Amino acid sequence: MFKKIKKLDIFKIVFIYPLALWMVIFVAIPLIYIIVISFAQRSASGEIVYSFNLRNYTTMISPLYFKVFFDSISLAFVSTLLALLFGYPFAYFIAKVKKRWRVILLLLVVIPFWTNSLIRIYGWMILLRTEGIINHFLLAIKLIHEPIKMLYSYGAVLVGMVYMLFPFMVLPLYNSIEKMDKSLTEASKDLGASRWKCFFTITLPLTMPGIVAGSILVFVPSIGLFFIPDLMGGGTVMLIGNLIRNQFLQARNWPFGAALSIVMIFVALLLIGVATKLLGKKVDLEVF
Repeated sequence: MFKKIKKLDIFKIVFIYPLALWMVIFVAIPLIYIIVISFAQRSASGEIVYSFNLRNYTTMISPLYFKVFFDSISLAFVSTLLALLFGYPFAYFIAKVKKRWRVILLLLVVIPFWTNSLIRIYGWMILLRTEGIINHFLLAIKLIHEPIKMLYSYGAVLVGMVYMLFPFMVLPLYNSIEKMDKSLTEASKDLGASRWKCFFTITLPLTMPGIVAGSILVFVPSIGLFFIPDLMGGGTVMLIGNLIRNQFLQARNWPFGAALSIVMIFVALLLIGVATKLLGKKVDLEVF
């Protein structure tokens, strides 16, 4: 008994306490600081004046900021929907192939994480620009007569979002599909159910936790990503992440930027809460 207690204490000292200290220093304290300054004011010289008020939050109640929020949420929704439409068949295919091929296919999904995000976005910019590879190819095969402007547009930002967050949709979906009880689908086929009916009545409901988890993992980051709209949108697409970045780095209005950040966190928590409530159980955010 004494040895078990001693091993448990050693485990806490080595693993739990350092992790808890890390979370307090680098997560809890910065978050508390952001909450505090979100109720402060900005002085004329750009300094933070600690006087409790709700001005930063009431400032958001304007058509200008409502448009930014609406554009951000709509773009995040479309990005999530496209990632789901492309990601579900791909994850389903990975889960159904032989085990020796699964490792290779999953590796292809994970490999982009080994490269810096900015480098990958610059690669897409080279492909989509007017003098890029895609336009040169379309001109060479006589499909178009003049270059198409694809870069610095809403569509380019959407492509960048889906590409960047695609693995976050595939991995939870694969995890959910691979763990599904195969005997249920086999029984439904034996009872005469068609392939599509089996999918919509058995497979889709059983993989709903993976769908919700992947949608959350795509939707939440797509609201806050600012470098993709900056690079691929050319500043023509303003999202919440860009607005927050501008408030901290350009306008030097840290209190308002902090208030926007708190609203973003609240929206993310609200989304996760609604998802778990609809499922009636804890959403599994594991990828393996």
